Amino acid sequence: MTGTRPWDTLRSVVRFGRIETDPVERRLARAASVEDLRRLARRRLPGGVFDYIDGGAEDERTLANNSAAFARIQFRPRVLREVGDVDPSTTLLGRPLPYPLVLAPTGYTRVADPQGELAVARSAERAQLPYTLSTMATRSIEDVAAVSNGRKWFQVYTFRDRGLVKDMISRAAESGYEAIMPTVDLAVLGQRDRDVRRGFTMPPKLGLGTLLDGAIHPGWTWAFARSEPIKFANVAHHVAHQGGGSGGSAPASMAAYASMKFDPNLSWRDIEWMRSIWDGPMIIKGIQSVEDAVLAVHHVADVSRRADHREHDVALRRDRGRRIGPRRAGGEQAVGLAPRSRRHLGPEAPLDQVAAHARAHQPGADPAHRGPLRGHRLHERPR
Repeated sequence: MTGTRPWDTLRSVVRFGRIETDPVERRLARAASVEDLRRLARRRLPGGVFDYIDGGAEDERTLANNSAAFARIQFRPRVLREVGDVDPSTTLLGRPLPYPLVLAPTGYTRVADPQGELAVARSAERAQLPYTLSTMATRSIEDVAAVSNGRKWFQVYTFRDRGLVKDMISRAAESGYEAIMPTVDLAVLGQRDRDVRRGFTMPPKLGLGTLLDGAIHPGWTWAFARSEPIKFANVAHHVAHQGGGSGGSAPASMAAYASMKFDPNLSWRDIEWMRSIWDGPMIIKGIQSVEDAVLAVHHVADVSRRADHREHDVALRRDRGRRIGPRRAGGEQAVGLAPRSRRHLGPEAPLDQVAAHARAHQPGADPAHRGPLRGHRLHERPR
């Protein structure tokens, strides 16, 4: 058009962006998905550290199967449903949640970032999401409680020394943790092939490969070198009293202690015992079959009634194949339906009947084999 200047045309479609000086914010602004965040972590972290976080057990078939199972889940679109006001909020353990997400427990977190669990707990509080602290965390139960007033859960490994387990559960209660999460599928530690191939140990052993890896990741190396010594904070004092050395803070002695002290004889009696000393919700981590899901609901609900007729919640959580493999990824939906089936059929229904009912109602099952199933939240139990 006559009289139009090129600058006017450019100005109509181009805007200068704000210059971001924070390098972390700059990187995150370009991350559109979890996979993008994974690529950022791979670039920032030494190979052994990244594989420790990213890898799974043995040849990682369970990890791959779980990812594939999620990828197979599809939406069934509905139209003309008035979606101008979308609300993803829900409830979990009887309390509101802005969207259905919980931050899971991870051990040795400070190997990735000096702040470790403290940074994750603060982020969870800002997002109003529950955060689960691991038994093998590098920040203590009390340290996390001091920086976060948000919802906090405590993941429990069952050691042979029940006094240590009871002490940690008591500390969680005193620090205001909402729930405990006993892990039931790690009576023995599995092999992690990635770690074996890299020669990665906890803590990392210095060698030519380690030094070279650190040199090409200077940001991580500088932050790691300047931070305080890493320890498994929740059990350090106990290791020291047991002669673990270095005041109980040396990760090598602590890792050896943990591998020796995990109790391979963990049974439903231990779950009942934890239920009897914990006055709050319990999330059982590692359930992988319909039968065990039904037993979990039965044992926790039954011991609550025997104690003092209190009402407690029990939720069920699967594992992604990080420590033990290979395992099925399929039957996942059936596991989630088991508590519904138990409630529908009643507390006296035989276990095999409850399991069959749950399988019949999982997605893809033959509708001819289904009976009515009243919907309810996963964490509900038979009354």
